[in-house]
Amino acid sequence: MAIRDWPADERPREKLLQRGAAALADAELLAIFLRTGVTGKSAVDLARELLQEHGGLGALIAASRERFCASHGLGDAKFVQLQAVVEMSRRYLSEALQQQPVFSSAAATRQFLLAQLRQEVREVFAVLYLDNQHQLLCYEPLFYGTIDGAAVYPREIARRALELHAAALIVAHNHPSGVAEPSDADIRITRRIRDALALLDMRLLDHCVVAGPEVISLAERGLI
Repeated sequence: MAIRDWPADERPREKLLQRGAAALADAELLAIFLRTGVTGKSAVDLARELLQEHGGLGALIAASRERFCASHGLGDAKFVQLQAVVEMSRRYLSEALQQQPVFSSAAATRQFLLAQLRQEVREVFAVLYLDNQHQLLCYEPLFYGTIDGAAVYPREIARRALELHAAALIVAHNHPSGVAEPSDADIRITRRIRDALALLDMRLLDHCVVAGPEVISLAERGLI
């Protein structure tokens, strides 16, 4: 049955208008993005098939161009549209953080870090540079690779903080494995960064580890 023949309150677009986007399942949100299905399948049917094929919405969004376009019903146009939507989301979250003290909304900070790091297929170590009111000055990825395999240099973090006249920092990195639990290496580098910044009268407020939908705060665990 075509979506237009469904009861009005079950159609994804009407449901979103009546109840808000949060009320929709992943397949329904993806169906709105797809707009149309393929022969014999509604947009919702196609969306469910794509989510199953890729292993979920996050994996679909993170898929390479080649992998994405190889799926039935997708192509370069949809790939470009999706990447544009993801980037707009990232920029929206960045603007939201710049308009208020970071720690006035821990949830916004976590959502920002998820948007930036969740889909990375390699490990990325990034820094949020903050002013003395804890407003965001700059977000920068600085190092790539695993914490053990690719060096993370506290002096580079401190040098950039001086350039930006930062008063406090939050560092963050992702675990592409999907396991957010901080490693011993994570704890060691956190303390090295903390000590280096302390010499410059700057504070390390937190080190967040992102994995899948989870963000773990080392500060909340008393590890800084």
